Amino acid sequence: MLLELDFKKRNLTLLGITLTGLFVGILLNNRPISLAVWLGTMAYLLTGKRPQTIYAIVVTFPRDIRTAVRFVKLNLKLMIWERQKKTIPKVFRDFVRLHPDKIAFMMDDKKLTFQEVEDLSNEIASYFKSKNFAKGDTIALLMGSRTEYPCIWLGLSKIGVITALINSNLRKETLTHSIKAANSKAIIVETELIDAINDIKGDEGVKGLPIFEFHDSSQKSSSKLEGTLDLLSEIEKHQKVDINEDIAKSVPRDKMVYIYTSGTTGMPKAAVITNLRYMFMCLGVKTMLGINDDDVVYNPLPLYHTAGGMIGVGTVLLCGVTMVIRRKFSASNFWPDCIKYKCTVAQYIGEICRYLLSVPGKPTDTQHNIRLMFGNGLRPQIWPQFVSRFNIPQIGEVYGSTEGNSNLVNCENQIGAIGFVPLGARKLYPVCLIKCDEATGEPIRDENGRCIRCKPGEPGVFIGKINPKRALSSFSGYADKRASEKKVVKDVFKEGDAYFNSGDILVTDILGYYYFKDRTGDTFRWRGENVATSEVEAVISNVVGLQDCVVYGVEIPHVEGKAGMAAIVDPEKKVDFEELSVGIRGSLPPYARPLFVRIMPAMPMTGTFKLKKRDLQLEGFDLHKIKDPIYYLGNDGIYREFTEKDLEAINEGKARL
Repeated sequence: MLLELDFKKRNLTLLGITLTGLFVGILLNNRPISLAVWLGTMAYLLTGKRPQTIYAIVVTFPRDIRTAVRFVKLNLKLMIWERQKKTIPKVFRDFVRLHPDKIAFMMDDKKLTFQEVEDLSNEIASYFKSKNFAKGDTIALLMGSRTEYPCIWLGLSKIGVITALINSNLRKETLTHSIKAANSKAIIVETELIDAINDIKGDEGVKGLPIFEFHDSSQKSSSKLEGTLDLLSEIEKHQKVDINEDIAKSVPRDKMVYIYTSGTTGMPKAAVITNLRYMFMCLGVKTMLGINDDDVVYNPLPLYHTAGGMIGVGTVLLCGVTMVIRRKFSASNFWPDCIKYKCTVAQYIGEICRYLLSVPGKPTDTQHNIRLMFGNGLRPQIWPQFVSRFNIPQIGEVYGSTEGNSNLVNCENQIGAIGFVPLGARKLYPVCLIKCDEATGEPIRDENGRCIRCKPGEPGVFIGKINPKRALSSFSGYADKRASEKKVVKDVFKEGDAYFNSGDILVTDILGYYYFKDRTGDTFRWRGENVATSEVEAVISNVVGLQDCVVYGVEIPHVEGKAGMAAIVDPEKKVDFEELSVGIRGSLPPYARPLFVRIMPAMPMTGTFKLKKRDLQLEGFDLHKIKDPIYYLGNDGIYREFTEKDLEAINEGKARL
């Protein structure tokens, strides 16, 4: 059938039918025949799903043309840079020559110009080269957000040393694991975090590593660790060596940094970021969202992660903008900071937008000059309210994992969408949704062993075709090769092909917009139905006044599937359970209503403002392990306090669920 053909063939066929009708009418000079052919063509176009398809093509045509122009610009730029063997240090040097005295980074009252960033990074490169660190070595960087942070890894990249950007919140075993996973040969740690290294100095994989302590001119070295070197003092007295040859030899596909997954469900994994991958992500956001070199970007995000440290910092290194860094996100200081530094663009991630909405209204809410906010994780339920209250002209929702090759950008202000793919662009940008078991994430295959594409409205796991020759489609994976292999699905649509599995359940509409539904593994089955935790979280969060809320599935003895459990942050115990019961009944079907509600004083959260679930899942509803109050959904739809008697009935299989 014509509907099963791709858009190019379909459009050519329709054009052919129309032109044939006109030609026959003109040739025979017969109006009845012309009219008959025209009516036949229109009747054909208006049967089946064709009106829907035609509508989609017409409505999205201006959007897709704009996107095509941006896409071509992005690809041409990347192609030119790759042919010129450009790397991050080389591109940044071009901006240094262009405007050496322009402010690159500022935080509080401290400012670094483009020339000062170049000079400090050169000193870092020269020093570590003089200490025999060479291309392919890895150095772990444990540091909070500060203006010198990008200078350190930029300097190391100039001599081919890979920097492992360690989450500054990690401690003990997780910190040791992250340092070992990258096969680090040394550690750079700032003074404020020296105790974290002191706690693990004897651990395997850390013991014996050189440790360099960093502090700025206003601080003094703590010298708490024996043998620790004061990095700034060492740099001042070392014999400078030439690094220009190292920079010249570097190529776009060289590894540059390791950025770790957030570790919401286990130990962090070190994702490999090459120069080319970094350039694609940063230039893609800049090109698609229209960030200009005269913008001032406000970045309150951690610099060890993708959003703040790669996409954010990349706008400075690869686009020449000025960036304001904040040591730690503050909801009450967000807009005053934007006003103070005259910012025009701001970043967000995770729950930040909800935190901003929870702050009482102030005049500063709309006294800023922010024209664009970009990031990921803005919930559709609060999107209109956020834009209206803070008067934000454009939201740029960016989707994509640190290591993945399937990325999307919503540059059209489509509420709730995480991005889109122009209609008919499947071959140019080979990403799609395939049917899967939402609870396990395993792809569902047909009788021939091939995966099944989802139609508009059908949820599926988002995948992207791997093509090592293209920056858009390459997959560098993790430092751990076995972990990399687990993210690849093979023989998807034909024998031998390979796709990156994002692990995210998305859904698309007829216009090509994608919407986030849930993470595979977060979705669970209860009463024969799939429950998307993100949808339940959004409902409960709205009912309880935008408080932190996380939903997960817990196993029930003698019962198939998992029951829903919600953990709500309520340190003052103000949640009205009658109101919560009414709100949940009115918004969620019976199978999606959490059976348990746990009230907590604080929520375990990653450094990138994502709520952790794994520990909560393991604790379940066991009153012998949990000191927090738990409430239980009765048959009348009301939540009441969960008791030992209730626990006993559930464990013995006597409870009515």
